[in-house]
Amino acid sequence: MRKSRRYLLALVHAIAIGSVTVACGSGSTVVESELPGDSGPDVVDTAVVDTSSGDVAEPGPPTGPEMIIGLVNSEGVPSVDFPDIRRFIEAAVAYTNDHGGFGNRPVVLETCVAKGSPETSQACAQELVGKNAELILLGFELFADYKTYSAAGVPVIGVLPVLAPDYTADALFITGGNATSQAAIAAVAKEHFQAASVSIIHADNPGSNSTAASLQSALDAAGVTWRAVKGGDNETDAGYQGLMREAASSDPDVIVSLYAEAGCVGTMRGRASLGIDIPVITTAACADKDVIDEVGDDATGWMFAGLAQDDDSPERRLQNRLLAPVLGVDEAELTTASYGLGGLGYLMYMTLVDAAEKMVGEGVEVNGSSLFEYVRAGNGTMLFASTSPLECGAVATHPAVCSFVFPFGEYKGDGVVGPVDGLGLVDSKTFLR
Repeated sequence: MRKSRRYLLALVHAIAIGSVTVACGSGSTVVESELPGDSGPDVVDTAVVDTSSGDVAEPGPPTGPEMIIGLVNSEGVPSVDFPDIRRFIEAAVAYTNDHGGFGNRPVVLETCVAKGSPETSQACAQELVGKNAELILLGFELFADYKTYSAAGVPVIGVLPVLAPDYTADALFITGGNATSQAAIAAVAKEHFQAASVSIIHADNPGSNSTAASLQSALDAAGVTWRAVKGGDNETDAGYQGLMREAASSDPDVIVSLYAEAGCVGTMRGRASLGIDIPVITTAACADKDVIDEVGDDATGWMFAGLAQDDDSPERRLQNRLLAPVLGVDEAELTTASYGLGGLGYLMYMTLVDAAEKMVGEGVEVNGSSLFEYVRAGNGTMLFASTSPLECGAVATHPAVCSFVFPFGEYKGDGVVGPVDGLGLVDSKTFLR
């Protein structure tokens, strides 16, 4: 079980990286235009920009009544250990408690650590309901006790769905997890590469099989035939080369690799050594600097799903300023990939802060229930520091999901990874089943 969870989490981590700083939204499946972010004004939904410095002006401390918010996050268990989600949210809470609050309300953040079991998740739910939390935030939560929250009338908003029940829960998730990312990959295969056939490489374990099933379902919806090539959790270089050889043997139009970590290096090297020129789509984890530094131009022909572009916006500078001390690094060292899954915690909280500020401007009382309903209804709410709309319930089979678009990147040569030429953000809704 631990190995299968490890691969599930690696894949979730890989696609989550790109959701931290989505730059723009799209109404079509694949936008044939340059990715935004390199030109044009920065988008700031509710914050005031000091144009003399280019930074976000900071309001004073909140003056309203305290708001108790509960946070459940998985920590301290091998393969289910994501303390940065909590730590990043704590940093954001500390900042907003000095600058504007949560809709002019200071936040008391009550945290509870789940240990990757239904029993600990249930205990956390009971504890936080008992502390009168009016809103529950979920970090990485495998077994959220929705029944307890529902019975107490406490709304739930999470970072991302992990297991199948999350997608249909009485909750909202700011990002869409593996299901939406795989539908976006299917969209790129179908509409960018005009693929009629795809080979899929992945490990043969429950986590990877589940992710591959999401991709296969999306490919079926796109009318693209697929063939799965399964390997071990950990392969030798020769093993990865063998998987790539087998994937290419049917002469597909595109190969999709769902391996992460060492599998990135092994599959890239294997493809290059075999002289295969079939394009490959993989996750943003394989665009990690350490991977690219190791494989060099062997990454030619690879595309990375969920790879957001770094920018120098006021919001990014604020994020770096708040989170660099948490990570114990200098601000100048931070890139999008530096934040990992923890960055989604920050994204979720700041998105809700923006929504609460918008509610204040519209004269709507801010509390847990009203915020939940406001976000669920849309109301022009965007992901923090973006023009990507929250579209909660836009796909009937995934009613809890609120975000559906993904950026993609590609290897450019000379160790550089950047936006895909002619490809903007990719909308997963068309092929999400």
